Amino acid sequence: MRNLTFAMNVSLDGYIAAPGDDLGWSAPSDELFQWWSDRVGATGLALYGRKLWETMSSHWPTADQEPGATPAQIEFAHRWRDMPKVVFSSTVSAVDWNTRLATGDAVTEITRLKGDEEGSMDIGGATLAAAAMRAGLIDEYLMVTHPVLVGGGTPFFTALDTWVDLDLVETRTFPGGVVLTRYKTRG
Repeated sequence: MRNLTFAMNVSLDGYIAAPGDDLGWSAPSDELFQWWSDRVGATGLALYGRKLWETMSSHWPTADQEPGATPAQIEFAHRWRDMPKVVFSSTVSAVDWNTRLATGDAVTEITRLKGDEEGSMDIGGATLAAAAMRAGLIDEYLMVTHPVLVGGGTPFFTALDTWVDLDLVETRTFPGGVVLTRYKTRG
């Protein structure tokens, strides 16, 4: 069975995007960028909601061809294009770059994908992750917390009907006071 991890940059006050979908506060250090790149390179399957897909696919497919692209950006672009992806959306009509589109019930499809085979699976995007969270499908929560208060926007966590007990399994500090915390779901 696949392990499903919800991994995102998050502000100290719990948001993955500031009002207006502003992500400027989460610019990574070189070390953090490399960590994210290595994670993408090791991900067996990435699940994206529409908004995150639109953000990522508007830049990374051709980022390696941009003037001034760094070796790290070129590596990330290649890894991102090669990583198998599923986009969950009822409004997106076509996807590319080793990606397939899922238009049915997200919880049903994620449950099926978890049972498909072994390996890692990441989920990104607030709405999609919230559905998986409420259904109890997330095995790990990985938060890369930036020392900034954005005051509102898109929250990392959704409202839940019951508690979810977690065990802390990893912490790491990055330059600029950014802290990674990874928790496994108990049970």
